[in-house]
Amino acid sequence: VQLVESGGGLVQPGGSLRLSCAASGFTFSTYYMSWYRQAPAKERELVADITSGGGSTNYADSVKGRFTISRDNDKTTVYLQMNSLKPDDTAVYYCQAWRGSRSYWGQGTQVTVSS
Repeated sequence: VQLVESGGGLVQPGGSLRLSCAASGFTFSTYYMSWYRQAPAKERELVADITSGGGSTNYADSVKGRFTISRDNDKTTVYLQMNSLKPDDTAVYYCQAWRGSRSYWGQGTQVTVSS
């Protein structure tokens, strides 16, 4: 099983980034997918999640209206479009695949929002 995040980097406040998480080694279309983030000295927090078919999404209050989670089951990839980025969005972003008690994590990608 592999989850490989990409798309992180340094961006100015107000800018945008699109994160991708490419999955392999499991039946992607049957798993819910989530994006988490962890800032220095803080606990990992849920950013957004999406159902296996993509029909329902959920967002943390702090990112509602700015971030959009989506998935392409044919490409076995989940995305996180991040707009209007703020310095408080600086963190390592992780994707997670989960179904029942089974869970897989990626290695994370750094997002830094700074002028």
